[in-house]
Amino acid sequence: MENLSALAGDTPGAFLLLAVILIAGLVGLFASPTLIERCLFRPYWLLRNNEWSTLVTNAFVHADLPHLIFNAFTFWAFAFSLEAVMGTARFLALYAFGLLVGDLGTYSRHRHDPEYRTLGASGAILAVLFAAIVYTPTSSIFILPIPVPIPAPLFALGYLAYTYYASRQARGRVNHDAHLGGALAGLGFVALTDWAAVARAWRVVAG
Repeated sequence: MENLSALAGDTPGAFLLLAVILIAGLVGLFASPTLIERCLFRPYWLLRNNEWSTLVTNAFVHADLPHLIFNAFTFWAFAFSLEAVMGTARFLALYAFGLLVGDLGTYSRHRHDPEYRTLGASGAILAVLFAAIVYTPTSSIFILPIPVPIPAPLFALGYLAYTYYASRQARGRVNHDAHLGGALAGLGFVALTDWAAVARAWRVVAG
C-alpha cells in the first residue's frame, strides 16, 4: 500500500492512466462486453455518425486479456520513470498526443472501410515507450523469446522499420498504423518540447 501511495503521489498521471486502463479493460472483458462495442474506433463512421468520443475511449478497452496485460505491463515499465523526468503535465500531453496521432494514422488508412474497427492503448503507449528511449538512450529492452537485451536505439530503428512494413501489408488484427503513428508521435513530442534531450540522445548514440 505504501508503494501504491508513493506512486500515486509522485507520478499521479501514470498511476491514474494505468488504473483506468486496467479497470475499463477488465470491465469490458468480464462485466460489460457492450462497453467494448461502444468504445470501438470506426474511422469510416467517425464523421458520418459523429463518433468523436471513440477517438479517446478506444484506448481504454482491449480485445482480450493478453492484449490488456501486454499493454498494461509495457506502460508500467516505462511510464512512471518517464513522468518523473518530464513532469505530470507534459507526460499527460505526450500520452494524449500519442493517442490522437495513432488515431490519425488509423483514420487516414481506413476511413473508406465501413467494416474496420480498432481498440487498445498501443498507440499512446508506444509514444510513451519511444519518448522514454530518447531520455534513456543507453537502456536496453527485452523482447521474448529473444534471450538477450536489445539496445534501446537499435530496438527503435528495428521496430519502426518492421511496423512501417507491416502497416503496408494490412494483414491480421494488429493495428500497425496506430503503432507507427504513436511511436513517431513520441519522438516528435520530445523533439518539439525538449530538443536538448534529443541532442543528448544523439550524442550518446553517435558516440
